[in-house]
Order: sequence, then C-alpha cells, then structure tokens
Amino acid sequence: MGCNFMMRCKGFRELSLWACMGLLVAGLCGPLMARAAEAEAVPPPSPPTVTEAPVIVDGVDLFDVSGIHAFPAKDRARGIQARIEAFAENPALSSRALTVTETADGSRIALGEQFIMVVSDLDAQMEDVNRPLLARLYVKRIGEAIETYRRDRTSEYLLRSAGQVLIATLALLLFIWLGKRAVRRIDQELDGRVKDQLAGLEHRSLRLISASHLWSALRGARKLVWTLATVAAGIFYLDYALHLFPWTRLFATQLWTLLVDPLRSMGNSVLAAIPDLIFLVILVFVTRYLLKTIRLFFLALAEGTTPLVHFERDWAWPTYRLVRFFVIAFALVVAYPYIPGSQSDAFKGISLFLGVIVSLGSSSVIGNIIAGYTMIYRRAFRVGDRVKIEDYVGDITESRLLVTHLRTPKNEEIVIPNSVILNNSVVNYSTLARKGQLILHATVGIGYETPWRQVEAMLLQAAERTDGLLKEPKPFVLQKQLGSFDVTYEVNVYCDDAQAMNRLYAQLHRNILDAFNEYGVQIMTPAYEGDPEQAKVVPRDQWYAAPAMAPDTSPR
Repeated sequence: MGCNFMMRCKGFRELSLWACMGLLVAGLCGPLMARAAEAEAVPPPSPPTVTEAPVIVDGVDLFDVSGIHAFPAKDRARGIQARIEAFAENPALSSRALTVTETADGSRIALGEQFIMVVSDLDAQMEDVNRPLLARLYVKRIGEAIETYRRDRTSEYLLRSAGQVLIATLALLLFIWLGKRAVRRIDQELDGRVKDQLAGLEHRSLRLISASHLWSALRGARKLVWTLATVAAGIFYLDYALHLFPWTRLFATQLWTLLVDPLRSMGNSVLAAIPDLIFLVILVFVTRYLLKTIRLFFLALAEGTTPLVHFERDWAWPTYRLVRFFVIAFALVVAYPYIPGSQSDAFKGISLFLGVIVSLGSSSVIGNIIAGYTMIYRRAFRVGDRVKIEDYVGDITESRLLVTHLRTPKNEEIVIPNSVILNNSVVNYSTLARKGQLILHATVGIGYETPWRQVEAMLLQAAERTDGLLKEPKPFVLQKQLGSFDVTYEVNVYCDDAQAMNRLYAQLHRNILDAFNEYGVQIMTPAYEGDPEQAKVVPRDQWYAAPAMAPDTSPR
C-alpha cells in the first residue's frame, strides 16, 4: 500500500512537470505566433497607379502612352505631341530619318539627333506587345503623322479643301430649299384631305377623340421631322467641313463626342425606363379619357339634361373642378414611383424644396379657394345678384375660386378675396326679389298733432304712385317709435327687381315729399326743437319752381 502511494505521488509530480512545461512553451510561442499573424494580416504594398493618354496630332490619335503619378500620362502625351509638331514644321528634317535605339531605359525614338520619345516596358505591357516591335510601330505612326501634317498645310491641299467646302455649302442650301418646298406640299396635303377626315373621325368617336389635338400632333410630327433632318444635315456639313482643315480637325472629332455621348446616355436611360414609360403613357391616356367622361357628365348636369335630386345646376362646374383635381392628384400619386429619376436624391430635394415654397406661400391662396367653394355650396349668391358685402353694394359679375368681382351702381369694379367674404355677413337682395318678396322701406318723422291714420294714408298713397313696386302683396306702414317730439313711421313696399332699388327708392322718396306737401303735413325728421312761425311745407303752386318742369298733362 505504501508503494502504491509512492507511485501515485511520483506520477502526480511528473504530470505537474509536464503541465508547467506546456504553459512555458505557450507563453513563449504565443507572442511569436501573434506577430506572424499580424505580418500575414498586413496587405502587400499596392503597385503604382498607371494611367494612359492619347498622343493627338491634328485631331488624329496616333497611339497611347502610359504614365505614373510622378509623370502623368497627359503631360507625357502633350510633350511628345509638341516635339512631333515641331519636327513636322521643319522641312529640313525627313521622316525617313526616324531611328530606334535600344537603351537600358527602353527603346529611344529620335529624328536624326532630335529626341522624340522613349518606349518603356510599361508601354509594351499595356499593349501586350514586344517592346522593339511596338517601337517600330510607333515610328511608322510618327512618320505618317509628320507627312500628313506637312501635306495638310500646302496651298494645293487648302485650295482643294476650300473648294470642297464650297460644294458642301451649296449642297446644304439646295437640301434646305428642296426640303422647304416638300414641307409646303405636305402642309397643303394635310390641309386639303387629312383635316376633313379628322373632323369626321371626331364625330364618329362621339368627341372622345379630339380632331384639333390630332391635327396639332400631325403638324408637330411634321415640324419635328423637318427640324431633325435640318439639324442632322447641318451636323454632317460641319463634320465634313471641319475635317478638311488641320486646325479644326480636333474640334470636328470632339463634335461627335459632344453630341453622341449625351444622346447615348439619354438613350440608355430611356431604354432602361421603357417599362415605366409605357406605364406612364397608359396612365396618361386612361386619366385623360376618364376626365373627358367626367366632364361630359357634369356638362349634362349643367345643361339640365341629366338632373340629380337636390343638386343645383350652378354646382356642376365647381364640382367638376374638384373631381378633376382629385383624379389628377391620384394619378400623380400612382405615377410618382414610375417617373424616371424619382428615386434620386436630386429629385427628392427639388420636390422637398418646392413643397416648402408652396406650403409657405399658398396658405392665403388655399384659404381663399376653400372659402370660394364654401360660398358656392352655401349658395350665398350667384352671378348677377345684387348683394352687400361689408360696406360695398353692387352686382356680382364674376365669382372665381380666389376672388369675387363686384360692380357697384357707380360702375366701380371691386375685387374682394373670398376669405374676406366668408368672414363677413353677405346681404343678398336678389334671392327674395326673384320671388317678389324683397321689401323696400322709407322712414319719416311726423309730429303728434297729425293723425296717424292720415300719415299712413299719405304713405300708402305715395307707394301707389311709385311705378315698379308690386301691388300684391300690398304695402303696409309700421309705427317704429314714439319719440320725444315725433312719431317715426315706416312704409314697406314689395319689389321684384333688386337692380332697380336705387331708382325705386328715389321715386318713392319724391312721391312721399309730394304727398305730404300736398296735404300740408310737415316732416320733422331728423330733429325737432320747436314749432316755427310758418309751417315747413312747399305750396302746390311751387312744386315745379325753376328749373323743375311740370309734366305735360294735355290730351294727346
């Protein structure tokens, strides 16, 4: 048993020794392994960025050269171009004298003793060609460029080019002249035959197809085709003429780039957006014909051919405008995700900017529009009514969504915002005048010594003498007030013409004065303090004192 215990202790000590050695090895190897992992994690240095640029002489690309950050390809290409042009301008140097010399830096190209460029290994790698072979190809291109440069500046070539430009100019003018004659002939054909056929098509389609719109579309298509043809002819003319001269050849090359690149970009965008554009076109046609159908329905309501219960004919067009607005708004909401570029940040920024502007500047406009519709459906007035708004009395000449036009009896045009009308009371004289229930009234103050029955009789007599007032319902008199010095009487008469109010009031007042003067009754309005020595009445023989003229009562 003791031996077993000793053996167990010995085994435990060995196990402990091995564990300590393992911990020591892990402690020593851990930093080394971490450093190795860090070394592996560090990315290798990236190669220098290589760029390339074309060498262009008289608008012709000869070849591309490489460059690095320290010596950009564009600077290198401009230097080579300048040296080639300098050699070409020197007629003493022959292009056959171009030589290629292999050096440690690359293949050196020179014209005699004049250095032009060095073809490097980087140039050969970019072209994936052997460097000596690439250098010989560059020599050939440089020699051709020098010969072309000198040839294009000779007097013979320039004269020949000028003659070709003259011929091209005459051809362009002839094309424009013939095109205008053809356009006039097409217009005559359209006016003579097609226009009548379109009118018949409109009648057959129950006006769902507008002949004027189709006619405008045909004329627009004709103008578009002729404009495109003229622009294309002008572009080809410029391209041909500019390519003939060495000084403008580079611009001619860039001309097509300036024109074609935007068209190519737009074409790619249009091709990518064709499904969305088809959806938008269909949506536009559906919305347009839906609006036409709605308009025909409200036109029938306005004319009374399709009456609705409790729906006034005057509400037809305002209601149509509301329905049209909501239909267009719904169509825009549906179309928004399909509009090309609607998801871009620029489009969203512009939409937000316009929304802020509209929200800040249209509060009063929207208030007037809401007020206009409120008045329409409240039937406060209609065009032609005699109304009183604030201190203004006149006839409604025009009622719009934002403002209402009022013409006073003095022929003054007053424009009142609808929000002002909505926030103030409106007196409409014409509503009950159409039914013969408008009451005109006049007030007089008569002393207590005059019998009230006599006063009422004189007032009713004055009302009967006034032409334009209704006999039925009969006029009536009210005693409004028993004042300190007089009794206030009010005569009320019925009228069916609100626009004649001022004339009827004037005639009624004249007849009241005549009646009271005729019976010697003094009118004490507006104030009375004592009886005068002589009654304030006008004798009958002075009723028509100059310059007044008595009416002609002789028999006719």
